Amino acid sequence: MSELEQAKWYVAHTYSGHENKVKATIEKTVQTRGMEDYIIDVVVPTEEVVETKNGKKKTRQRKIFPGYVLVKMIITDESWYIVRNTKGVTGFVGPGSKPVPLSEEEVKRMGVEKAVPEIDIEVGEVITVKNGPFEGFMGTVQEINMEKELIKVLISMFGRETPVELEFDQIEKI
Repeated sequence: MSELEQAKWYVAHTYSGHENKVKATIEKTVQTRGMEDYIIDVVVPTEEVVETKNGKKKTRQRKIFPGYVLVKMIITDESWYIVRNTKGVTGFVGPGSKPVPLSEEEVKRMGVEKAVPEIDIEVGEVITVKNGPFEGFMGTVQEINMEKELIKVLISMFGRETPVELEFDQIEKI
């Protein structure tokens, strides 16, 4: 089992309003101490919220779990010490002083790690569109964007090739 597979998500409790400061401090300490293999990721989960003020819509990031920071790490004496003794951290979530990792189910529910989509299609292959405005059309894959889960396809309509962006679930291989 590689070290990366042993890394689990833990929840650190912080003073409310100090989440981003704690994240930055942990990341800086990890770099200066060369602990990148043990403390892999630090996340302050946020969501976009649209608020209306004085008739104007404004989008802002809101913390989903105020007072908490999620840390993906391999627990060693040193990694535990770094997080535990970061200014603003009051402790780990778990009984006593022993941090308890989040289950895979909890991590998925919290949306901390995005599942990487599986796609069995390559550039140059012909696909058919199974739903949306181009349903029934066939096209040739030009580009695949895994991050945005979009595929650029050349669809032949009205006697010419037209580039169209489609989502992974809108297409299927012929």
